[in-house]
Amino acid sequence: MTGSKLPAVQRLQFFLSESVWEPEAVNARRLEMLLADPATAPHGGGVLVIDDSGDRKDGVKTAHVGRQWLGRYGKTDSGVVTVTTVWADERLYYPVHAVPYTPARHFAKGKNDPGFRTKLQIGADLAVRARAAGFAFRAVAADSAYGDQDGFRGELAEAGLPFVMALRPHRGTWARAADAHTPVEAARALAWGGLEDPGDWQPVTRTFRDGHAETWRAADASLGGWGPDGVRRLVVATADPGALPDKATWYLVTNLARPGGPREEDSPWPAAGLAEIVRIYGLRHWVEQSYKQVKDELGWADFQVRSDIAIRRHQALVNCAFCFCWDTWLTGSPPPGPAPASPQERGRRSPVPAAPGMPGYPAGTKLAPRAAGRPQLADPRDHAYALVAGLVQSAPAR
Repeated sequence: MTGSKLPAVQRLQFFLSESVWEPEAVNARRLEMLLADPATAPHGGGVLVIDDSGDRKDGVKTAHVGRQWLGRYGKTDSGVVTVTTVWADERLYYPVHAVPYTPARHFAKGKNDPGFRTKLQIGADLAVRARAAGFAFRAVAADSAYGDQDGFRGELAEAGLPFVMALRPHRGTWARAADAHTPVEAARALAWGGLEDPGDWQPVTRTFRDGHAETWRAADASLGGWGPDGVRRLVVATADPGALPDKATWYLVTNLARPGGPREEDSPWPAAGLAEIVRIYGLRHWVEQSYKQVKDELGWADFQVRSDIAIRRHQALVNCAFCFCWDTWLTGSPPPGPAPASPQERGRRSPVPAAPGMPGYPAGTKLAPRAAGRPQLADPRDHAYALVAGLVQSAPAR
């Protein structure tokens, strides 16, 4: 609370709580700029990631506060949870929409109130909104908190959206007694005789931005009504098909057809092989990186406002600041100062190989013009470069 009465702080509080401006309009303008700039325009090789994140907040009068699961802290506590969408490819990522989740206690009829929406319902709506705003993407990606939910996947499919989502290894599914009942059981049922006899498993290469690559194995598995040529496919990707290590195995459900399968001809989306499924889900991890920046560097949760509109305004400003950092990185030269000493030359703008369907980005493009610097005004690009330079060599796998 130190300094909370300073004029600069009070001006910010007024700007968030009392002034008249619509955060949705500001966000829409930000998205228009991203769409119009060749350096940031979305394309069919990227993904739309859906996730939610919570932050500790006390009291009972702040909008959206309630005792709920806060994934960042790994426990149930008092806080605010926001559902977000992030567009990402192998070279950059940025937030698209953000909507705070309102716990049932804030509604007169609780979960039966017409205004109440679950995080899953908010996430499905945000995916539809992203497409309506003009965002192209190969598929919607999400972790098992969303992938495990049949209703959520059904909403996306009904809206005509492709998806690749994780499942918990032991998520139960109805099946005959002799068949697999969980994703991990389905994976163990696949033939694997080692590197010399891979059986059902195919090698897939995961390439990282820092230059190293890992060879994983992937396969289509069968689980209940899911199969290689079913409406839903179960794809397993792992670093070791024999051991299926917990931290290096993905169980993925998708509605993308298998190349050469009977569903390919009638599918509204291009078929996706095993390597493409693995690439799509690998890009999901950008959302975890984005939370580090918006929370730890840009102050996503550092607000002292109570109303819904003020919280949304704060989030809109943070998302604008996030995109400003990318604009600074993509369009300008690093600010004056000593070059970072690193064998990988962190921060140097070297070209990144494009993924299938992903265009390169031209130098010299701009997201939005910057205000001219004034005498004795610190260059805000210093912080932007420091923020982004730590990312460019550590992109998620393709």
